Amino acid sequence: MESRRSSARRPLVVGNWKMHGGTAANERLLADLRARLDAHALEAVDVAVLPPYPYLAQASAWLADAAVSWGAQDVAAWPEGAYTGEVSAAMLLDLGCRWAVAGHSERRALLGETDALVCAKAQHALAAGLGAIVCVGETLAEREAGDTEAVLQRQIGALDPLAEQSFAAELVIAYEPVWAIGTGRSATPEQAGAAHGFLRSRLAAAGFPADRMRILYGGSVKPESAAALFALAEVDGGLVGGASLDAAAFAGICLHAAHSARTSA
Repeated sequence: MESRRSSARRPLVVGNWKMHGGTAANERLLADLRARLDAHALEAVDVAVLPPYPYLAQASAWLADAAVSWGAQDVAAWPEGAYTGEVSAAMLLDLGCRWAVAGHSERRALLGETDALVCAKAQHALAAGLGAIVCVGETLAEREAGDTEAVLQRQIGALDPLAEQSFAAELVIAYEPVWAIGTGRSATPEQAGAAHGFLRSRLAAAGFPADRMRILYGGSVKPESAAALFALAEVDGGLVGGASLDAAAFAGICLHAAHSARTSA
């Protein structure tokens, strides 16, 4: 197992709140998180949170003077226009967002998002100056059938038109095995390392600046599993779901990422 990460890739830990939260609860969570993540920890790791759309302004107010950034769980595939209910990349940027997610497995499964649509969303995010976090990953049936690399090849291959664009704005890949999301099961370090290595080699072959691109792991990330995952040279942080709603757990995951960065430097 590799233990050293490229110095060009600073770890990134992103908390995806999904459809959770409320004004008072968010205030408590953000205040607690700020108290637990001191400046020393944030010297070695980038941290972001993704509240639901209605609370982005609240996150902006609470985090404007903090080292923690914020972003959106989705972004429109169009720059503007008659698209009722959609939120454009420019609007997110106007709210101070640093990131936008495209292609989370829940949206692929529940809302039928295609690889082409995910690419379009990422393209508009990057064009607006947002960092785009694109999620990829296989289902349990696909893994058991031995199709993991074929699925990842299809999903990551759809992003090939973004190869040149990714040099100007940051494109992040999040490997999230669908069978591990919200199930309490996490990929083993060996499974995660193999998938991340495959994704990085495929990105490099397509002309992406793969050695500089961050590839995150997502799927029931907890403080107990974070240390082993972040010790892998190809894992550059995490996209965290349920644990991001617990300030102590999320801060613990961030601290594991910071420790990993320091020990692999």
